[in-house]
Amino acid sequence: MTDALRLGTRASALATTQSGHVADALRAATGRDVELVPITTAGDVLTGPLAQLGGTGVFVAALRDALLRGACDLVVHSMKDLPTGAVLGLRIAAVPERASQRDVLCARDGLSLDELPFGAVVGSGSPRRVAQLLRRRPDLDVRGIRGNVDTRLRKVHEGEYDATVLAEAGLARLGRTEEISDVFDLDTWPTSAGQGALAVELRTDDPALADAVAAIGHETSTTASLWERDVLRRLEAGCAAPVGISAQPASDGTVALVAEVYALDGAASVRVERRVDAPRLTDSLDRDAEAADIVAELLAAGAGELADLAGSADTAGPAGTAGANP
Repeated sequence: MTDALRLGTRASALATTQSGHVADALRAATGRDVELVPITTAGDVLTGPLAQLGGTGVFVAALRDALLRGACDLVVHSMKDLPTGAVLGLRIAAVPERASQRDVLCARDGLSLDELPFGAVVGSGSPRRVAQLLRRRPDLDVRGIRGNVDTRLRKVHEGEYDATVLAEAGLARLGRTEEISDVFDLDTWPTSAGQGALAVELRTDDPALADAVAAIGHETSTTASLWERDVLRRLEAGCAAPVGISAQPASDGTVALVAEVYALDGAASVRVERRVDAPRLTDSLDRDAEAADIVAELLAAGAGELADLAGSADTAGPAGTAGANP
């Protein structure tokens, strides 16, 4: 009898729910049983602003450590939490079909962003979301917020905040879409690189498992999300940098990407749009070349003066980290 695959996951309700979907897909693709291995990360127990705790990597390090130690066979990450730098001995083996990439507003009384009263208190710990909120509504009182989805929604229901901004994908996976009061279009509100996508990571010393796991990958979800990550890596945008990057497959066989860098107060931004034939993005070198062109255009337009981008000094330097928040 073949041993069950041990799938490492964060222990939160959202993480175990999305990991459960991956486990179901793996069972169907491989014929093997899959058991979830809950792992508590530093990001789940520490308090304070995420950027001060070391960025979204605090959600990833414990999972990767467990994988490298052999405590599990593979792990599931929310791709937007995954640092863009490579880790020796690990690889992304599959990106399943992506859920919604959009951000949404969850406000008291079902209010939209435009309907919120002057000076309304909106919770967000993401510099990108803060900048986007203030660009649309500079009168808002945007305050930091931590906690899982249920905690953030409860703070709105109890009146501590008038609204909060969350990822639509997380609410959908938890069956909480009735909380959504406004939806932000990706063309005007690009989100974090990889938002809505999951990354299944495993050790590089297990090629047989890699081949099996690849069966649950989704080609267009993979190419679009990896292109976003290539742009983020080239920008070297840390967790405190307000950067939105969203790529969407189009019906004509192309992938359209929007990359936008904001001033923290939302008063200024630099934007680049690019459309590329999808087959070109399946090659990592071609995808990286497209990303380099996008970053060069952003920096030439002044993105490095708006935000803290290490890539403004050298677009080919070491990798940054991904965007933040559920």
